[in-house]
Amino acid sequence: MSLQLELLPRLQNMSETAEKLKLELSQLSAKERAEIAYFLIHSLDEGIDDNLEMAWDTELTQRLEDINRKTAIGEPSSQVFSELREKYS
Repeated sequence: MSLQLELLPRLQNMSETAEKLKLELSQLSAKERAEIAYFLIHSLDEGIDDNLEMAWDTELTQRLEDINRKTAIGEPSSQVFSELREKYS
């Protein structure tokens, strides 16, 4: 039996469970759904590298300081979006 055929009942069962959860969750308040969404999103971040996280924090702090000191060099958003449209159109 192929691996796909072995997984099919499991995927179908998972899909049924997911559908049931979606139905139940849709009846919660917006605040409750937001809390669950927050939990689920953060549950995906099990393998976060603390060094990487610290490096990003340092980079973002430096960029914010550059902006506040008015030493940051930027480009107008219209130019950035125009270049993206040309590249991906």
